[in-house]
Amino acid sequence: MIYLDANATTPLLPEVLDSMLPWLREGFHNPNASYRGAKAARQAIDTAREQVAALIGAQPDEIVFTSGGTESTNAALKWLARLVGRKTGKAITTAIEHSAVLKPCETFSDVGYPLARCGVNALGRLDLDDFRAACEAAKDGGGFASVMWANNETGVIQPIAEACTIAKENGLAFHSDAIQAVGKIPVNVREVPVDFLSLSAHKFHGPKGVGALYIRSGCRFEPLLRGGGQEKDRRSGTENTAAIVGLGKAAELAAGRNMEAVRELRDAFESIVLREVSGSEANGDPAHRLPNTSLLSFEQCEAAGLLILLDDLGVACSSGSACMTGKQQPSHVQKAMGFSDTKAKSSLRFGLSVLNTRAEMETAAAALKKSVEKLRRVQGFGVGPVTVYTP
Repeated sequence: MIYLDANATTPLLPEVLDSMLPWLREGFHNPNASYRGAKAARQAIDTAREQVAALIGAQPDEIVFTSGGTESTNAALKWLARLVGRKTGKAITTAIEHSAVLKPCETFSDVGYPLARCGVNALGRLDLDDFRAACEAAKDGGGFASVMWANNETGVIQPIAEACTIAKENGLAFHSDAIQAVGKIPVNVREVPVDFLSLSAHKFHGPKGVGALYIRSGCRFEPLLRGGGQEKDRRSGTENTAAIVGLGKAAELAAGRNMEAVRELRDAFESIVLREVSGSEANGDPAHRLPNTSLLSFEQCEAAGLLILLDDLGVACSSGSACMTGKQQPSHVQKAMGFSDTKAKSSLRFGLSVLNTRAEMETAAAALKKSVEKLRRVQGFGVGPVTVYTP
């Protein structure tokens, strides 16, 4: 199988697994106890905290370990909503956020918070004029903003530094979902002074079920989870030592990784597809894009059928649109970029990782060409219901 869905999750690197195994075996102790084994577990967690902090330019005590990106994001946003209050506060986000941001914000709106979803241009970048207007409108009553660092579908890197500056100029707290960005591009919270930032281990070759929330020193914060007071009373619950160690090791490896080779593979793959497959198009801002991500659309082809054919040929990728209760719906990200329903339902996302090779890119491009041509033959013109016939 040629795995090209690294934006969904990444394979666990051998070095990460090796770092975790001792803490799943003999190092099983509760890190909050006082005996020798527990103290060793506590030290391992402290080391991981330093590794994660180093990856994003933070101080170790600004890192709170969580169960993953969704918890990190919800903890930050729900606290900010409580802090600013719904009588005067305003929530500001973008139309292309992950559901871990959009769904909490929708619940805030349901109970009375004014909610602004700022638009993006045709290349998927935040409309800063729209964002500035929303922040200025919230200036007197207070509020907060949440802008993703890079989009999970398009790979488009947002003007995060400019957005953060605009929010701060208007007295607003600022959170960034950096889950797709961390480990792929430089992310530094000293250079871009966000107040809160979410990250997740499994997006950069760490284990699933563990992530972190960065909380800038001096920022007020009330925990989402209360209990035994772990993580300096910012996230209660007995720490998952093995997973946290894995996150730390993945962060250490990512800090020393050059993603330029991945970018070259992505560009080579795109070049072959755009040359060999008629009616194909690369989408998203080419000058501001994650090095591993390619969102391609194909005329007269439905992505759902392509996924089946590619899977049969040993290529794993994902659709640019979400499937809900068995019915394919246009992606809200691509609709925000101005895609028609037809184009949004004809898009595939390819996410590369450091484990991919040039030979895989050539094989995947050939499989994609074969799949597109086959689907067009059986589907005919236009996009509609598809029956895929396999040999």
